[in-house]
Amino acid sequence: MAAHVPPHRPVAVVVANRVLACSAVARAHGVRRGLRRREAQARCPELVVLDRDPDRDARAFEPVVAAVEELAPGVEVVRPGLVALAAQGPVGWFGGEQAAAEKLVDQVAARTGVECQVGVADGLFAAVLAARRGLAVAPGDTPAFLAPLGVEELDREPDIDRSELVGLLLRLGLRSLGALAALDAEDVASRFGADAVLCHRLARGLDPRPPVRRRPPEELTVEIELDPPVDRVDAAAFAARGLAERLHRTLAGHGLSCTRLGVAARTVAGEELHRIWRCAEPLTPAGTVDRVRWQLDAWLTRSRATAAAADGPGAVSRLWLVPEETVGAGAL
Repeated sequence: MAAHVPPHRPVAVVVANRVLACSAVARAHGVRRGLRRREAQARCPELVVLDRDPDRDARAFEPVVAAVEELAPGVEVVRPGLVALAAQGPVGWFGGEQAAAEKLVDQVAARTGVECQVGVADGLFAAVLAARRGLAVAPGDTPAFLAPLGVEELDREPDIDRSELVGLLLRLGLRSLGALAALDAEDVASRFGADAVLCHRLARGLDPRPPVRRRPPEELTVEIELDPPVDRVDAAAFAARGLAERLHRTLAGHGLSCTRLGVAARTVAGEELHRIWRCAEPLTPAGTVDRVRWQLDAWLTRSRATAAAADGPGAVSRLWLVPEETVGAGAL
């Protein structure tokens, strides 16, 4: 959408001559993350190749998030291109998983003109794999769904490189997620290390982290009044950097790390904006700055577009960050 590529054209984002991410149409032609550019184009000669641009991706994805949120409150952005939400609400409202998925796909297409895919499963990892296949996995069936899939599925995330671990598992003959899941957890920890333990949990259909979350105290929220209000992304990013550093100092003082970040703003027109970013790993200061910058860029771009047609919400006058979910740093 950001590059004005029609949704029926296969598209891939290529970094360092390898495919970082690709559309469903491209995957249908055999394109996969990690392929060299030449091999991807050999499999799909009409492939449209784009450079990576996280700011562009987040800016273009915001209308999709807003469209989903109109039908299903509680949307969490995992990264530009992927949102997560609890299935129980939409499934109950629309009378089943298939009906809910179709409603969300139609909603996004009507509001934004782009195609999306929906998957349902126990846990985010399995749900993402189900979405890539357009499947709804019944409750309790997630381990069986994951078992025949290749261990290469552990190395599909754009910001996590597990190529060495996947290569090692393949050399050891552990070619499927089921084969990895069948190993003893203590053996995995002693032989492969911490990231393999997390992957072992994913392969078994479990949450990436044990349930050690706690409700963050209200005093962890940090905020700033922007005087004068900002309507430029560079100015907003400067404010976001200082606010992110304050948040992490505050969290460190309580021995905590943030795994779900709430970004909120108030505009000069009085509109309050809020978005939650869900993180597979505890956020670093740099990761927090990136997400705040992406979100502000998306909001300010929308404000300018709205203002061009009517009285838009305008500049941002107040910004605050809320650690919606934290984990004890010592438990990671």
